[in-house]
Amino acid sequence: MKYISLLLLFTSLLFANIPDVVPISWLQKHYKDQKLVIIDVRDTDIYKRGHIKNAVSVPVFEKLFYGETMLIPPLSDLQKLFSHAGINEKSEILIYGGPNPIWSARFYWISKVLGADNVGILKVSYGNWGKNKLQITTEEFKPRPQNFIPNINNAYLKTKLDVLTSLKKAYIIDGRPPQFYVGEKSHAKRYGHISNAINLPGSLTYDTKGTDSSIKDFTTLKKIYKDLNKSRPIILYCEDGADAAMNFLVLKKLGYDASVYDGSWLEWGNDHHLPIEKGYKKN
Repeated sequence: MKYISLLLLFTSLLFANIPDVVPISWLQKHYKDQKLVIIDVRDTDIYKRGHIKNAVSVPVFEKLFYGETMLIPPLSDLQKLFSHAGINEKSEILIYGGPNPIWSARFYWISKVLGADNVGILKVSYGNWGKNKLQITTEEFKPRPQNFIPNINNAYLKTKLDVLTSLKKAYIIDGRPPQFYVGEKSHAKRYGHISNAINLPGSLTYDTKGTDSSIKDFTTLKKIYKDLNKSRPIILYCEDGADAAMNFLVLKKLGYDASVYDGSWLEWGNDHHLPIEKGYKKN
């Protein structure tokens, strides 16, 4: 019996999932894993100047937003994108980017929506790994195409109607900077925030120093959301869905029932039939 328990423990460790937030030490240890797919979400020209060896270029602004309201791209486009990136149902997906981790979080959230649960983002921005050594190259990596089959998780994706019918039932969290939340700035026609929304900017989840960034430890992040009741669902939004995705990553890891409103403020703020407010709201 003891032997079987040890065997099960060894097997679980051998096939352990990638962490939601990946430390450099994990990448160094698992770099040569056959099922590991490394995704670089920075712009193509930046990727060409230098990237982690075997990283696939998937520029976030070009590939992961769709239309004027910057929605999630059509399913057929995403299926081709993931397949051409070398992703299949067995893949472990590691995402990294530049100074702001919210763009990596966008890929993370979309992966979760598509049913690719074995996914994580690098804890630090590109190049911010101190004395740790990683293989860097300027040579473009072209992976062997796979047949990625989406398994949509609708629980992670909310529409305008979902938000409208949940204004008094769920926490509505605005991940934008405070000046956008209170109504001083807006990229939509209207200024303010969704009625009953509270402001928890995505930027609270990471530290920045110059052009470097690092996602905070979960013991610290837990304090940011401590006033939220885990029995109550959470709908996240921001300007374009990236800051909301950053909040999504952290809240799911902490055990909250979180989802992202795809249209976010660019959709809600341009629809004059939907309720908005200005100023601060206490949670």
